[in-house]
Amino acid sequence: MDPMIRWGIRLAQWFRHPPSRQRVIIMAVVLAFCVALVLVERFIGWPAWATLGNHPPRVVRH
Repeated sequence: MDPMIRWGIRLAQWFRHPPSRQRVIIMAVVLAFCVALVLVERFIGWPAWATLGNHPPRVVRH
């Protein structure tokens, strides 16, 4: 089945049976958190404590 048709069916079901107000609030909070994280990373920069160190690759010896 074409993915666009599948999403259309899912969207139609969502409009017939919309989510509860609490679920909409949770989805909005998660979306706002993700947008805030992207904006902080974009304009301020990623913190050094959250970056993985530049360790040399492990040498596997047999």
